[in-house]
Amino acid sequence: MSQLSINTTQNVVINFTAASVGERILAFLTDVIIQIAYAITVIYGIFYLLNFGKLMQNWDDWSRVAVVILFFTPIVFYSILLESIFEGQTLGKRLLKIKVVKIDGYQASFGDYLIRWLFRLIDIFSNSGILALVSIVITDKSQRFGDISAGTSVISLKNNISINSTILQEIDEQYVPTYASVIKLSDNDVRIILENYLLAKKNYDIEKLNKIKTKIEEVTGIKNQSGNDADFIKTILKDYNFYTQNM
Repeated sequence: MSQLSINTTQNVVINFTAASVGERILAFLTDVIIQIAYAITVIYGIFYLLNFGKLMQNWDDWSRVAVVILFFTPIVFYSILLESIFEGQTLGKRLLKIKVVKIDGYQASFGDYLIRWLFRLIDIFSNSGILALVSIVITDKSQRFGDISAGTSVISLKNNISINSTILQEIDEQYVPTYASVIKLSDNDVRIILENYLLAKKNYDIEKLNKIKTKIEEVTGIKNQSGNDADFIKTILKDYNFYTQNM
């Protein structure tokens, strides 16, 4: 699997493993099965069990077509809707623990998901997915044409990051702390901060890093002096260890 180095908007370089071709295919097939299950449920449950089909027999053609389109629209827009709601994941991607991210460090937007969705016609449906498969294999960042156009890639969230049960960290003897007010935090606070910080880095969750930073500021009254959420949280953890180990 290829490695992706993403330089975030805060100039933090985060390394990820690109999702493998197999993971992407399995996620796609899982989504197809979910869509088929939805279609069967609609056809059997609504049109057959509830006799909605018989009710529609007396309608004009335009009305029948409109109802059919209404019921099956979720299938057509399945990927773009779920990727927008779940920030880069469909149900298949969530099960396979992979996610769409921007390769420039920004959070992917609805426009990015729209571009990827539109290019599915070229990448996947026009050639049984062969074009997408070849593109993912030969590009450095494992991108299909939709990803290249949107500036995105698909990463694996299965990176092995161990979360230690201890908050203790080795601090260099020459270390100079920045925030004395960290002593307002409890050991449990710092443990929660550490766990969420590691998970946020693992999942490329810039929004979570920002929430952690905001919560620290609210509890301690400290203001982020670095302008970088990840570095700020890392400094808080080091400062807490410095003060608690030298008190």
